[in-house]
Amino acid sequence: MRKDYLAFFISLFLSRLADQILLFIVPLLVYQVTNSASLAGLAFFVESLPRFLAFPLCGALCDKFSPIRILHISQAYRALFCVLAVVLHGIFGGIAWVVALSALCGVLTTQGIMAREVLLPHIFQHYSYTKTLSYSQIADQTGLVLGPLVAALLLETWAWHWVVLCVAGLFLLADLSMLAWQRLSRMTLEVFEQHQDIWIQPLCIAFRHIREQVELKKIITLAVGVNLIVGVTLATSAAMVIGQYSADKDDYAGLQAAGAVITIAILFFLARVVLPQRALGGIAYSMIAAGAFISALSPYLAGYVLGFLLIVGFDKMFNVHMRSIRQRVIPPQDFGKTVGVITLLNNLSQPLAGLLVALLASPLGTQRVILILAVLTSVLGAAAHWWFTKAPPPLSAQAFKAEQEAGN
Repeated sequence: MRKDYLAFFISLFLSRLADQILLFIVPLLVYQVTNSASLAGLAFFVESLPRFLAFPLCGALCDKFSPIRILHISQAYRALFCVLAVVLHGIFGGIAWVVALSALCGVLTTQGIMAREVLLPHIFQHYSYTKTLSYSQIADQTGLVLGPLVAALLLETWAWHWVVLCVAGLFLLADLSMLAWQRLSRMTLEVFEQHQDIWIQPLCIAFRHIREQVELKKIITLAVGVNLIVGVTLATSAAMVIGQYSADKDDYAGLQAAGAVITIAILFFLARVVLPQRALGGIAYSMIAAGAFISALSPYLAGYVLGFLLIVGFDKMFNVHMRSIRQRVIPPQDFGKTVGVITLLNNLSQPLAGLLVALLASPLGTQRVILILAVLTSVLGAAAHWWFTKAPPPLSAQAFKAEQEAGN
């Protein structure tokens, strides 16, 4: 692999690793200090909600300003805020600083995610976009998996404020890797003229693309179905493994590790084997739905493990398919703002799945809730397929732009 590509992937890995360490320690720290699961859940809500809400704004900023500059700002300011939180804790005490830190870093993380999303189609000219996405998700997934493990090991040795300073160091290393990538690649991006407004106008443009591009409506519908299953799996996996099947915490940790290994194996497969986009999306969605039905109907732990692995493994395959479609049909000058809105819409079904678990798990049972969402996901998939086949062929980004200019 070329040195500039390697530097970019190292930066992505280090940034994700640091972010996941921070995301992991906040609810844990709040629970250890307060001994309240409710307050720990509230802390997780406070640190995670801004991440989702910031996607449209961060996408619009990436269209208006250089995404490379935005990525540097994201990483440098996250390092700065980590140091500032530790200083404020030293002066005033309390743990509110680390919760506020995680909320701020969550917004900056979204900013960094959107900047990389805009950069990816332009960086790896020697690779297909599917291969590029597969390699980038391998780096991202590795950081995602190692983050909680590294955080747990560090907290065994050091107090939390020293761990936060280590996180600051990781963000700085990620930024240095980005600087190395810039010097090695010397890439320049085309800058498009944008509206001065970064709120209403970008949202109108994004929703216009979604309304007029059939494939965008299709992948949003499918992503809602996928995230219903992913959300219910995240919300119930501990209860299912430890409660329903009477396994222990080591079994649960092993299941999470197995999910990570399967995911990375599938991504390596996608990086080396070319599949048509229709097959890629169809296989991924079908396997996720099948995994949900297996999880919901299996009376044994082995069946649940199979269903779980299908869900978490093929979720990333669907993600590659979805991002490939977005890159093909969205005009480059509107890519950030449109992807920001799409990402927000895609992810709303995850907290909805958690809410349904909270409301229905007691009266119906957890497996029946999973089964209901599996049926709903299947219905959404069938509806999206019928809608897409009945619609006219989609326009490419270039054809769409030409049509818009002709209409003006």
